[in-house]
This record gives sequence, C-alpha cells and structure tokens, in this order.
Amino acid sequence: MRLLLTWLINAAALMALPYLMNSVTVTNIGSALVAALVLGLVNTLIRPVLVVLTLPVTLLSLGLFILVINALLFWLVSHLVAGFHVTGFGSAFVAAILYSVISWALSTLLLKNDGNP
Repeated sequence: MRLLLTWLINAAALMALPYLMNSVTVTNIGSALVAALVLGLVNTLIRPVLVVLTLPVTLLSLGLFILVINALLFWLVSHLVAGFHVTGFGSAFVAAILYSVISWALSTLLLKNDGNP
C-alpha cells in the first residue's frame, strides 16, 4: 500500500511541475502515472550503474555530478513517455530538483513514518 501511495505522490509531483515551469508539460494524469512509474524504474535500475561509473567525477565535484545524472535520467524519461515533455537539459536539471523537493514535501506530509521500513 505504501508503494502505491508513493507512486501516486510522485505522479502528483509531476503534475505540479508544469505550473512551476513552462518548459515542462504533462498532458494528463495517465501520462503522469506512467512517467512516475518509468522514472522510478529508471532510478532503480539505471541510476546506480551510472553513479558507480561516474564515481571519480562525482568525487571530484563533491557529489554535485549526481544532480547532472538526475537531470539526464529525467530528460531520458521525457523522451520515453508520451505526454510528458521537457524542452532541454537545463529545464530537466531544474525540473529534477523541483520534482525531488515536491515529492519529498508531499511524502513528508502524507506518509506516516511508523518506524517500519
């Protein structure tokens, strides 16, 4: 149940992005749900590999290169999912940060932390 609620929270965060940025478009809630699912899968499967492969650059940049990886994956998902579009890398960079902040805030407000993992 918690996984389903997290997925819905992430979709809601994606739906909020077009109101904050003109360069991000989400056509409908179905596109947001699919994009949230694909983004979750990409972050689970591809992101760890990229983090390990770019570890030297990440260490030299004091971890800031992780933001570049997040932006690239966000941009990749916008190319994979119909109805979800980000205009460029700069927009993806800012959108990925906003998406993380919104999803964190909604998760903090809506998910009860009862000590269970």
